Amino acid sequence: MKVLLASPNFHQARGNTVTVQRISDNLNKLGIETEIINITDGSKLSSLPKADIVHGFNAYRFGHFMKGLREKPERYVITMTGTDLNIDLHDPVKKTLVIQTIINAEAIHVFDEEAKLELAGEVPEAKDKISVIHQGTVILSEACADYKKEHGTFLFLLPAGIRKVKNIPFAIEKLKVLYEKNHRIRLWLAGPIIEEEEGNIVKTLGDKNKEWVQYLGQIPHHHMGELYRQADAVLNTSHSEGQPAAILEAMEYNLPVLAANNLGNRNIISHEETGLIYTNPVEFLDYADKLVNNNELRIKLGHAAKLYVEGSHSSEYEAKTLQKIYEKILEKSPSKHD
Repeated sequence: MKVLLASPNFHQARGNTVTVQRISDNLNKLGIETEIINITDGSKLSSLPKADIVHGFNAYRFGHFMKGLREKPERYVITMTGTDLNIDLHDPVKKTLVIQTIINAEAIHVFDEEAKLELAGEVPEAKDKISVIHQGTVILSEACADYKKEHGTFLFLLPAGIRKVKNIPFAIEKLKVLYEKNHRIRLWLAGPIIEEEEGNIVKTLGDKNKEWVQYLGQIPHHHMGELYRQADAVLNTSHSEGQPAAILEAMEYNLPVLAANNLGNRNIISHEETGLIYTNPVEFLDYADKLVNNNELRIKLGHAAKLYVEGSHSSEYEAKTLQKIYEKILEKSPSKHD
């Protein structure tokens, strides 16, 4: 069996890239051949490489990509990655294409039960095609000596591509309130600039706060382990998430995570058990302050987070479940080329 994995922005170190590469690697371990193609940023493909099944990531992006193909794939699977479910599906301009892409898919993969309920509510015709598979995790290298935390400081790490939905200026502006009371606080931002305008805003804010904020740029994913190893806590301030790989990675490193109250974050983190979820700026400041000043809380949350990830986010299970979905599709609809 050959599976073609169609990923948006595959050339950039961002969540979808991590997800697609992990799935590809683990499908390969099961003896499944994979090929990854990039479907955004002016992709010039007008026809697809030969494959038994196409697996697209992000319903809107994949649907838009298919419009430019001379011949549409016979059978495809869709993974709803977050923005397509939480934003595009409710956008008057994009909604029709998202729904059309979903309805024509053989199977739809979401990361959690809440996402399944939301999608089934919006597109009832797709209800029986939706499968829930939690994201797996990958082992990261720590061989990156380019960045060193200052001795005696408390380091927050925010790993995210810089775009408006990630709400990175919020993290800088709110943490500044704590920094003015406690000069031990530091913030590292790690991720590519995806939206130039937002990148300029973040860089300007970073320059104004250079005593304690550092933008590290795009870090190769296999080097992220070193950043997690040095961090004291990890932030996620996104307005919307699917199931953020960066949070799962942080949790696997025993790190406490402070995250915005959105669908994807809620379905990974149990508030005050495996991390902290904030709903407004006051809560963000309160929880961030607690993380800085309560070592016992950090250890408790980090330990519970690691146990949760080890028990619920197996990459092997993720790949084997996708394999079953592919096989079921191929059994019920043999290719006209077979």
